[in-house]
Amino acid sequence: MLSYDAILAAPFPQAKLGVRIDRGALCSIDFLDPGMDDLPPRDPVAREVARQLMAYFANPAHIFSLPLVILGTPFQRRVWQALCEVPPGKPCRYGDVARRLASGPRAVGGACRANPIPIVVPCHRVVGVNGLVGYSGAVSGEGLAIKRWLLDHESRV
Repeated sequence: MLSYDAILAAPFPQAKLGVRIDRGALCSIDFLDPGMDDLPPRDPVAREVARQLMAYFANPAHIFSLPLVILGTPFQRRVWQALCEVPPGKPCRYGDVARRLASGPRAVGGACRANPIPIVVPCHRVVGVNGLVGYSGAVSGEGLAIKRWLLDHESRV
């Protein structure tokens, strides 16, 4: 089992958030079983991640400013950077991101699926031509419910 630097309650009932820190920076946020026990942040960086996540949950216009360690291919990192430029409350389509990066929608979807830091790197803001499509590898159920919650939350911006 992975070791977490914090396990946080989320405002959506489908999951808790497992936060991992590496080299003094946020390296992943995982959706965990909602029945898991909370784990208070273990260090100053985890405390700041928790503070900023709670700020976002209180105000969907919150802009994250966190040290990040994001491991991925050069293409994935380009997609993740493009996602950070999508404003809250203004979802875009996979094809929009693909055109911007001279790529294809499926490749963008693959990079979104591989995003190790959901919410902070807002892959939830990318939707398909016919709706939500998927989130963090889930194409139905709890994953899509979380994506729907995040988009509804941001619609208040």
